[in-house]
Amino acid sequence: MVDNQRPIVVDRESGGGGRQLTGFQNKLMLGVAALMSIFAVYYNGFSTIQEIYRNALFLGFLLALTFLLYPRSTKIKSNKMSIMDIVFLIAGLAGVFYIVFSYTNIHVVRQSQAITLDYVFAVITIVVLFEASRRAIGFFIPLLTSLAIVYAMFGPHFPGMFAHSGFSIERLLYRMYMTTEGIFGTTLSIASTYIVLFILFGAFLTASGASQFFNELALAAAGQKRGGPAQVAVLSSALTGSLSGSAVANVATTGTFTIPLMKKIGLTPRFAGAVEAAASTGGMIMPPIMGAAAFIMAGFLGISYTVIVIAAIIPSLLYYLALIFAIDIEAKKLGLKGLSKDSIPIVKEVIKERGLLILPILIVIGTLLVGKTPLYAGFAGIISAIIASWLTKDKDCRVTPIKAFHALVDGAKGTVQVGIACASIGIIIAVVTMTGLGSTFAYNILSLANGSLPIILLLVMLTCIVLSLGLPSTALYIVVAVTAAPALIQAGVNPLAAHFFVFWFGALSNITPPVALAAYTAAGIAGSDPMKTSISAFKLAIPCFIVPFMVVYNPVLLMQPEAGTENVWLVVIIALVTAIIGIFSLAISIGNYFSMKLNVVERIGFFGTAILLIEPGLVTDAIGIVILGILLSLHVVKANKKASSTNTVSI
Repeated sequence: MVDNQRPIVVDRESGGGGRQLTGFQNKLMLGVAALMSIFAVYYNGFSTIQEIYRNALFLGFLLALTFLLYPRSTKIKSNKMSIMDIVFLIAGLAGVFYIVFSYTNIHVVRQSQAITLDYVFAVITIVVLFEASRRAIGFFIPLLTSLAIVYAMFGPHFPGMFAHSGFSIERLLYRMYMTTEGIFGTTLSIASTYIVLFILFGAFLTASGASQFFNELALAAAGQKRGGPAQVAVLSSALTGSLSGSAVANVATTGTFTIPLMKKIGLTPRFAGAVEAAASTGGMIMPPIMGAAAFIMAGFLGISYTVIVIAAIIPSLLYYLALIFAIDIEAKKLGLKGLSKDSIPIVKEVIKERGLLILPILIVIGTLLVGKTPLYAGFAGIISAIIASWLTKDKDCRVTPIKAFHALVDGAKGTVQVGIACASIGIIIAVVTMTGLGSTFAYNILSLANGSLPIILLLVMLTCIVLSLGLPSTALYIVVAVTAAPALIQAGVNPLAAHFFVFWFGALSNITPPVALAAYTAAGIAGSDPMKTSISAFKLAIPCFIVPFMVVYNPVLLMQPEAGTENVWLVVIIALVTAIIGIFSLAISIGNYFSMKLNVVERIGFFGTAILLIEPGLVTDAIGIVILGILLSLHVVKANKKASSTNTVSI
């Protein structure tokens, strides 16, 4: 049953806790949030408002919600805004409305000649945006943005190839504030259109009880399997993550249900938390939303959003298969069983009661596949979610006016972090474009690796994990896309594969110590040590680390076959099968178990088999599969002999 009276709380991926307002300020926040969502629906569906005005007004709503919801410090427990909050809110709105009312005057009347007042409001807006970013996301984005500005201003003082002629503060302020190539640029445009609509879609689908339906469906489907609750965590996190796109929000949503179940069958709190963290992280690469990064990726690459969604299907499948293999091996090692039949729902009954709630997702995917725009798909998803809620047999699923209001509020709140990140990173993109930093960074990686693709991939992987620590999904993708992806593209990697590679490892920063936010959140629910939980999550997901390498070496896994390829589907199937065998072999090696514990030779052999299956080719694939078959056969024979001798002794 969906609770209509739940409190409005803030979900943060980084930067600390939020503030639960009361009284007039809470009503103000609810009104602003609902109005922001209504405004987004209006201008995306019924208006032809110019990009700069749309983005500026959208940023105004974001700044207002940020200073309403996020205190200046996580140590402040007050449920009211402070004088400083109000000052920042007013200053931010002043900067936004100044550009709204002055943009035409600047570019038409004054013919792009800025005056002192323009620069003053530019500084005010940038400072306010820095503070909003710090509160909503954490210190990393403001720090990175500040370094970008310093780099742009003091280019001649940087060493070697990183040096450039430098830019005046006036030119930087003009580019960042008075054009659509900085704060109000491409990334904020994507946030104010595709992202906000799909987050609203997720909010309306959640209001209909879809999250609970996904949990019950996963429990019904996998509850009786070996280590059943852990497999339930994987399935429910995959389904829920396809809506939220946030690893931390996914953990908080599904973890309260799956972690106690895992502990119930005998999994340690640490491993239960690790399973949930790893499973929830996969939601960031799960179509159709992919943590909203899919929309920005489509914009960066200049390709259809539908192409991105289709490309993500096989990699996300491989990610979750890798987790299922790893969990099954751990369950086998511990001798765990599933839940009893009478303690889980029946699949048929679950589908009968709420099965129609899957229709909105199918409709969204279907509209994209037939060539409609993401905006069209987003609207179709929202409307179909409302209709489906009223067609289900469970009356508690119906999206009533009260639930619709909460969905509007939740959708706006869910857009705050993404939107603020997109606005802030617009500054970084402007600097990268002006200075050519992306090309310089790429050249250095290529030089350091001496042109060796495996070394380039390893260097880019480490770079992406480090740059993404503590960032929400959209922000981390943008950062790695403008810095690390060019290195792979210059090395000859398929552009789509390059962007998937950097986004994938950016996402895995959520479970990579020392700043593993998803693992820390799961540890809090499980009652385990955060660092130990993050280490366990990292080890559990190691088979998932091989998938991006497979994608780079074999872009057909992204539905990107080479030109002139015949029998495309046969090629795709072969690539998929060998990839599954590869991650299965790696899971055995990392888990150090199959029918019994492995010896050193077996473990090395299984690991080597996985490596052979990374790079496509009939010879390497055949050798890898033959070695795997031999290893498994010898291992099973050895295990059976040991079991037989043990039984004989016991008799």
